[in-house]
Amino acid sequence: MDVEAYGPTALRWLFLDFNSYFASVEQQEYPALRGRPVVVAPAESEATSAIAASAEAKRFGVRTGTRIYEARRLCPGLVVRPADHALYVRYHHRLKAEIERHIPITQVCSVDEVACALMGGERVEARALTLARDIKAGIRANVGEMLRSSIGLAPSKLLAKTASDMEKPDGLTVLAPGSLPGRLLDLRLGDISGIGSNMERRLQAAGIHTLAALWDLPAKQMRQIWGGVTGERFWYALHGYDLPEAAAGPMRSISHGHVMAPAQRGAADARAMARHLMVRAAGRLRSHGLEAGALGLWLRTEQGEALGQGLRLPRTGNSLLLLRGLDELWARVEGELSGRRIKKLDVTLSDFASAGTTPRDLFDWATQQNAPKKDGALFAAIDRLNAQFGKDTVRLGAVPDAHQAVVGTKIAFAHIPEIEG
Repeated sequence: MDVEAYGPTALRWLFLDFNSYFASVEQQEYPALRGRPVVVAPAESEATSAIAASAEAKRFGVRTGTRIYEARRLCPGLVVRPADHALYVRYHHRLKAEIERHIPITQVCSVDEVACALMGGERVEARALTLARDIKAGIRANVGEMLRSSIGLAPSKLLAKTASDMEKPDGLTVLAPGSLPGRLLDLRLGDISGIGSNMERRLQAAGIHTLAALWDLPAKQMRQIWGGVTGERFWYALHGYDLPEAAAGPMRSISHGHVMAPAQRGAADARAMARHLMVRAAGRLRSHGLEAGALGLWLRTEQGEALGQGLRLPRTGNSLLLLRGLDELWARVEGELSGRRIKKLDVTLSDFASAGTTPRDLFDWATQQNAPKKDGALFAAIDRLNAQFGKDTVRLGAVPDAHQAVVGTKIAFAHIPEIEG
């Protein structure tokens, strides 16, 4: 590849990050919350943590991850809203539609972040700034005044994302090709997307403590620190090169997890939630045209102890068979609990193959479980109904009343559901 063809010669990316997204949606939807400190929590419990905090709450030191009881101490008059993921999804799609009136969205990076490739005249700084301001104005006028965003403009997607974080709330920052490294040198290592706490420790162990030192590293040395080609690609992105995306590898696992509310941490409630999550995971598995040959169950107790079991089985996408496998795992793990309460649980599926490509053994596990031959058509019909009318329109068994508050649309930040119904 001729990397110079992708060099930092122009602005190529607009990256938009919605500020305090969940809390801002709550303030937009419920005008009485505007101007008040608001946090969004995953459940109605003082022991949970904020998953979003409004600008007003942040002024008191409340951040994402702050325990609710601590947030109330820091911020008198705090309003705590239970997460309404279906509402956030609806606003997400409205915001996408408004942005696309101005420029096509190249990548939805998360529920509150999008990246747009700049083309032609949009790469000229004055035109790019006008475009960014038009997007902000369109959102205010057509979606809501509380939905503020910070926008970054830069020659690479990495730098555009970094720029979007440099001025909040409601910022607009340009990292022009001719100005690099410029303002980057004022940042900490951890301010750059892709440098988490583990990578920051690795860089510090290599003697890299500042952005200036990181900028001066040769590409080959960055590759060594990262342990592969990802480090070299990071060097190019940091220096403004807009290399084509590396091909994504095949999906390796599907995982669904849940933090149990304090009143629901007994074994019976946790088992019911694990089964619900497995049904969800099985639906995702089938949506990708896959079957799984391994499943796992992982629990964390209130004392912080981790318990887990895995099971191999002939590959299947049959929810009933996967639930029977989960029941086997639960029976194994339950004996280790000794009455301890379960704070968090995860179910996983892995060892994938395309559906229908695995030969069946007359005496395999699925046959021993007496799986009906028509189950494939049954689950295809269930999946179609749930896709058309909303998740859990048709489900296996009743969801206990204790779980009704947590059943429904949920957002994985890298995968936003389509509007249902």
